[in-house]
Amino acid sequence: MAGVSPTKGAADKKKDTNGTRAARRRAVLRTVHDVREQLNSQQGYRPTFQHELMLMYAKNRTSAGLAIPILLLIVGAISTLWADPVHSLAWIGASMLTQTVLFLVARRFERLNSEEIDLAVWRRRFLMWEAIGGVVWASILLLPSTKGAAYLVEYQFAIMLVVVAVTTMLAFSIPAAVWVASVPISSIIIYQTILNAGSVDTTLSLMSIGSLVFFMMLSKRLYHSTLAMMNFRVEKDFLITELEQAKAISDESRRQAEEANTAKSRFLATMSHELRTPLNAILGFSEIMQNEVFGAVGNAKYLEYVNDIHSSGAHLLNLINEILDLSRIEAGRYKLNEEAVTLAYIAEDCENLLRIRARAKDISIKLKLDESLPKLWADERAIRQIILNLLTNAVKFTPLAGQITLSIGATSEGGQFVSVEDNGPGIPQNEIATVLSAFGQGSAAIQSAEEGSGLGLSIVQALVSMHGGSFDLQSELRKGTIVTVTLPKTRVMDIGPPKSKQKQIVLKRAG
Repeated sequence: MAGVSPTKGAADKKKDTNGTRAARRRAVLRTVHDVREQLNSQQGYRPTFQHELMLMYAKNRTSAGLAIPILLLIVGAISTLWADPVHSLAWIGASMLTQTVLFLVARRFERLNSEEIDLAVWRRRFLMWEAIGGVVWASILLLPSTKGAAYLVEYQFAIMLVVVAVTTMLAFSIPAAVWVASVPISSIIIYQTILNAGSVDTTLSLMSIGSLVFFMMLSKRLYHSTLAMMNFRVEKDFLITELEQAKAISDESRRQAEEANTAKSRFLATMSHELRTPLNAILGFSEIMQNEVFGAVGNAKYLEYVNDIHSSGAHLLNLINEILDLSRIEAGRYKLNEEAVTLAYIAEDCENLLRIRARAKDISIKLKLDESLPKLWADERAIRQIILNLLTNAVKFTPLAGQITLSIGATSEGGQFVSVEDNGPGIPQNEIATVLSAFGQGSAAIQSAEEGSGLGLSIVQALVSMHGGSFDLQSELRKGTIVTVTLPKTRVMDIGPPKSKQKQIVLKRAG
């Protein structure tokens, strides 16, 4: 019977729960922070984005500092085909002046420190010059026609498309700037197409309106895409910061854990000698007094006290040994002395050691041993400690006149298992993780006040893991407990007889 360690499962579940709670706390903090910033912003986005959006607008304007004047010269030169050259030259001068001022304003904004900028003032300044630029662009449509130029309406429609498209590309990070720059020339085109509906193709009128709507929607889409990109970048920066903080905390925690582990190792190394020496003296002298080697004690009460002293000292020495064993295993200093062993023989020896203690509670230990199993390559002392710990726990918690079954057999994968089954009170499912942890004790142990350190199963799991095996505990209230240790196939030394010829082992839970 093999299974996944309940301790590992509980630890993974606890880790997942802690991770979920931490993620939930971070999400709540981010949400509170974002909502607070959005409430403080009239535009509905983070105030930290306002400067960045305006800076993006300024950079777009300065990067087009050469392209826009060339476009103005081309449009002005073509306008001489129907307008007076003097009027066209005046329009070129006015538009050049407007674009130059807008370029200088944007360049100045780029050079200012973010702490020195009043965003509201600069936003109004940008909108004002964009509106002036839009009016200047629209004025080219109002130049008086002195020559009969063909396709004048179509040409003006093309100018509108160019102006709206350029404005959309350059000013999308400030949506209001797109509107104030595009509405003047678009309004004139739409007004003229409506006014001359009889002589102008209706398709052109509809295209004028449709193109304006299209570019406005494109501008809005670009604006929201930019905001989304900024949000993603902030989330990335936030995550990087969290990872750096988590790494710093992890490094500090690891350093503290290493220091604590070093201190613990030093303490155990020192106290093991300091505690064992007087305990051995206490046990030795109390045993001499128990056996009355140098004469009768003379008082039955004194003899009872001596027995208590000896049993308490033995319990304390056993506790110290278990703590040291677990500490050596956790520190990686426990070395396996591997050799060829037979599980059935070790199980019989362990049953003999606990037979007297079991009989004191009128508990019967039933052996189900497959003596035909091949030898294992394992540490005999560790295997013996595993079986003794499992049997000790079973005897401890099995009620009077109960029954314990110790089974040794082969697994279907080719390994071998040790199983200890009792018909005791069982363990509640919510206490299994506690029972399997170091120093953990269930309600049954607390109620019965049984002596124990709570380290037995922890040591068993550690020793099984060192052998590459698996540990499984199954329990049900009022029906008993089955603990199974499985050793892998790689530790089986030679091939045993066919499974059909082996002694079949059937484990039946006590009802």
